[in-house]
Amino acid sequence: MLAKIIVRGVVQGVGFRPFVYRIAKSCELRGYVLNLGHGGVEIEVEGDKRRIDEFIFLLREKKPPMAKIETIEIRYEKGKNYKDFEIKKSREKDKSHLSSSLPPDIAICEDCISDIERDERRKNYFFTTCTNCGPRFTITRKLPYDRKNTTMNEFEMCKDCKKEYENPADRRYHAQTNACKKCGPKIFFKGKGIFKEGEKAIWEACKMLLDGRIVAIKGLGGYHLSCIAEENAVLRLRKLLGRNEKPFALMVKDEKMAREICHLKKEEEKILKSYARPILLLEKKKELPYVAPKLHNYGVMLPYTGLHYLIFKKINKPLIMTSANLPGKPIIKDDNEILKIGADFILYYNRKIYQRSDDSIIKLIGKKAVFIRRSRGYVPLPINLNFKSTNIMALGAEENVTACFLKDKHAFLTQHIGNLNHYETFEFLKEAIEHFSKILKFVPDAIACDMHPNFITTRYAEEMAKDLPVFRIQHHHAHVAKAMAENGIEEATGIAIDGFGYGEDKNAWGGEIIYSTIEEYERVGHLRYYPMPGGDLATKYPLRMLCGILGKEIEDFVYERRKFFPYGEREIDLVFRQMKNSIKTSSCGRVLDAISALLDICHLMSYEGEPAMKLESIARNGKDVLKIEPVIKNGVIETKEIFLNILENMKKRKEDLAYSAEQYIADSLATLAIEKANEKGTKNIVLAGGCAYNEHILTEIEKKVKKEGYKFFINSMLPCGDGGISFGQAVIANKILKN
Repeated sequence: MLAKIIVRGVVQGVGFRPFVYRIAKSCELRGYVLNLGHGGVEIEVEGDKRRIDEFIFLLREKKPPMAKIETIEIRYEKGKNYKDFEIKKSREKDKSHLSSSLPPDIAICEDCISDIERDERRKNYFFTTCTNCGPRFTITRKLPYDRKNTTMNEFEMCKDCKKEYENPADRRYHAQTNACKKCGPKIFFKGKGIFKEGEKAIWEACKMLLDGRIVAIKGLGGYHLSCIAEENAVLRLRKLLGRNEKPFALMVKDEKMAREICHLKKEEEKILKSYARPILLLEKKKELPYVAPKLHNYGVMLPYTGLHYLIFKKINKPLIMTSANLPGKPIIKDDNEILKIGADFILYYNRKIYQRSDDSIIKLIGKKAVFIRRSRGYVPLPINLNFKSTNIMALGAEENVTACFLKDKHAFLTQHIGNLNHYETFEFLKEAIEHFSKILKFVPDAIACDMHPNFITTRYAEEMAKDLPVFRIQHHHAHVAKAMAENGIEEATGIAIDGFGYGEDKNAWGGEIIYSTIEEYERVGHLRYYPMPGGDLATKYPLRMLCGILGKEIEDFVYERRKFFPYGEREIDLVFRQMKNSIKTSSCGRVLDAISALLDICHLMSYEGEPAMKLESIARNGKDVLKIEPVIKNGVIETKEIFLNILENMKKRKEDLAYSAEQYIADSLATLAIEKANEKGTKNIVLAGGCAYNEHILTEIEKKVKKEGYKFFINSMLPCGDGGISFGQAVIANKILKN
């Protein structure tokens, strides 16, 4: 008997074919296994029916740790009299249009760390990998995932590596990144008259880091800028990047070092040590000067390459490890481009990065791991859908952009692209779209984008579409739909809270209660509109927003803070005049910013979300002393109540006032959402948008919603913020197109 088996999922680049070979041999079966051009695996096994059943059981139950099997198709045929079992050459010209996924980049495994310590050919070799670890997505030009289709194609394996590669009993059997000191990529260190190669390059970089220098280090998806996490070095790095306050990510040697500077729960340790090795936001235990000013947490990650591991052999202190990019531009991946950044030294290797990819960022809220940025370690893993989709491409909004591809029963999101305020970032978006279209063999039936007429993504969607339909999706409808679709629900009342989204009435929405059936939505409530004097300037200077909310009631307070306005009193006079003709906003983000300004926590937004993040950090040490009951009139939440109550109680602790303000927002949003869910007859309430990252607000809304007997949902496989909004746009467009 013969069984022809097609396996789809993450089954290339994860040691799946060698695994199939081994279990086929153990079951005494004959036939072959090969990679298909669309990313799946084809198997034919011939032999006794009982042994074939055993093989299929092992295939499902004993798969390699990184493999993810989504579907197994089995068809029984007449035997072909195979003599043995073999791994065949990949089939590239495969006509199938079904989707399977290329694996993400995987952190170095313990076996390879052991080889760096003990194996003669790989002793202190920075690019030690095997079938269970190493770069994948960032080096792959096209599928199938074979060496010739990656940036490893320039490095011909030596005799010893070739022997490992061809030995089914070896864990480097068909490891496409297999290499050693003899034949693999080489590493170099240069700058200020110094040039080193090989192991010496790494030790010289360590020496310079310990000396307080800034070193650009080539990682998996691009360069990092690194320095020791000590005052003088961090201040030098801040000056170099022009980043006065924005928090820097840290890399620590191990979980023990993480515990020295942070509080680390068991659930957090598990995420930190996972194969994806994301940046995880952890509560501070020890203050490292200027690393994350006025925030309660650090972004921390563990080493995820052999190079990182080697650096921490010599350095026993936390290192700043921040993406190397000029403000607003993508992470640098090319060796000639990094020269422009101005680091003291560069530690680089001669293998090309094909796809740039920033580090992923996760925050644990209660027991929920929430993506802030989904990129390295997770992309291009698909999000599984509970419906079969048409081919939809969605382009996201304007900030924290990712593109999304719906195909079959999967959604594929690109790596983090960023904010499209620079030409280079827009070019990066176009490159990522082209790459995903190629690896997915993707031809869109329709394109989705934001409804804002001036967004670059909107204009690009129209340019790309030609004769295809373009669906312009309201921003907060997309937020709610992405939480609904990920959680497999068809109807919900959504709380969409963020900084800005273009509204149907052309105002700036951002504190919305929306009833949605995915395809359609109804705005059933929102935060009170207030003017945004100066438009975007009210985002950068939160005192402007405070003026918009309180008007002349705050005049004396604002004039006392004239130094926080670039043009002093003249500008304040103008702000009060601008209020009559300003765009109006219902944004939760702007309310949080204005509270931050009123409490003298933050008067200038130097990075995205700064005033609200600093407010959250202050509020963590407070309690609800104001106990303001929600004031809601005809579906509109009166946010002015917070400010009036704070003004009357300015002598109370700042921490308590901050906590009380957040509590009012959470109580009001939950109360209105429950009221509208009851009216619409739905038991599902979802929360989405950038303000959902506020732990206090999220947990209080969840508590109140569940107490009243409603089901509560947020995103866990996608960012709550704009990094996942393309998914929401895509599922809405798909539903409209199908209907």
